[in-house]
Amino acid sequence: MSPATQTRKDFLSVLDFDAVDLERCLQIASQVKADRLLGRRAPTADVLNGRHVGMLFDKPSLRTRTTFEIAIRELGGHLVALQPDVALGRREPVGDVARNLERWVDAVVIRTFSQCILQEFAAATTRLHVINALTDQEHPCQAIADFLTLKERFGQLRGRTIAYVGDGNNVATSLAHGAAMLGVHVHVASPEPYQLPHAVVQQATSAARHGARLRLFSDAADAVNGADAVYTDTWTSMGQEAEAEVRRRVFAAYQVNEELMSLAKPGALFMHCLPAHRGEEVTAEVFECESSVVFDQAENRLHGQKALLLMLLAPASAM
Repeated sequence: MSPATQTRKDFLSVLDFDAVDLERCLQIASQVKADRLLGRRAPTADVLNGRHVGMLFDKPSLRTRTTFEIAIRELGGHLVALQPDVALGRREPVGDVARNLERWVDAVVIRTFSQCILQEFAAATTRLHVINALTDQEHPCQAIADFLTLKERFGQLRGRTIAYVGDGNNVATSLAHGAAMLGVHVHVASPEPYQLPHAVVQQATSAARHGARLRLFSDAADAVNGADAVYTDTWTSMGQEAEAEVRRRVFAAYQVNEELMSLAKPGALFMHCLPAHRGEEVTAEVFECESSVVFDQAENRLHGQKALLLMLLAPASAM
């Protein structure tokens, strides 16, 4: 495979890539996944030797933290664990923290609440690569894993339809961004106050290729009808715990169950970014069904993030 089209400094959003970059990332992810069986004999096993990657997590994490740590080590890089209480503006300005870290490490993987903090952090530096490991607004690394999973199952992504049912949150945002670039239609079904932000709809529309369409629905059945995959996420995200009871009532009609799945195409995939709450946003029967790919998505976080690290930190060696 040839290198990425150009070097990108940061990955704060799927929109930081163009369509060629995104397709390239999926291609590299597929290759590193296949090469993982080679262990230390894999072509990328030492590509990041001598490179330091900081991990700065202001929110709990299982999949993102674990897969980034493994990805950095399996690419030969050096992991630096950073303390969020001293690194995200509590003791000194965010920009000063970033300018310090730029002198020591090559990249920082950040999971925090505000996208604005992430943008401020990245804008303060000229060399430091900043990767969004989740904010309240976007979850671009999840989108890479999602489309890698879909590509493995479908082969050709263009023209497929994903129905996303539930809160128009950070996962839905990054899914819409990526789908638009890859020519995938997205139907998002949410209660009126929880629909995908208008700005995200505009961004996806502007980025759309190959006739991709983003449509918003208030009725889950209408959104799922004829879809190739049905995606949902927890109704209450981190930081929204005080709203949990209200959200359970509001989203009750948006549960993904066997009746709803029957409206999708025969054999339609079920997707979830995890953690899942069986009996709330999805029933146990659907979560455990044969067409559920939730743990494929989780596994593919590792391979997608390896590809991302290669593209940002070693573009000339990105296979």
